[in-house]
Amino acid sequence: MPLRTATPATPAIGRRAGRSVLGLALAGLTAALLTGCSLEEASCRGGEYPVLAVGNSGSACVPDGEEPPAGYARYPEGKVPEHVGDKWDEYWSTRTLDENGDIVKVPEAG
Repeated sequence: MPLRTATPATPAIGRRAGRSVLGLALAGLTAALLTGCSLEEASCRGGEYPVLAVGNSGSACVPDGEEPPAGYARYPEGKVPEHVGDKWDEYWSTRTLDENGDIVKVPEAG
């Protein structure tokens, strides 16, 4: 009886593994899109909310349930940035709140 030589299985395993990784990546992307999750970078992590520096264009993240630190204020309702580069993130890059809580242009550096 002649000896049979096995063919290497590595190429097939590599292809299957590659397909599995691609399948998982596509499944994750689909789940994110279907659940409304965004692939954009969030302004703050979960359990935090963004606050605006008074008098300049700075911002920070504060743990939920805590008040903003001195020199910071909550964004006006309906004008809170949710993701880096979104409409409100861009808006607040040139505006801020003054000491009275009014929206003003960011002062020129100098």
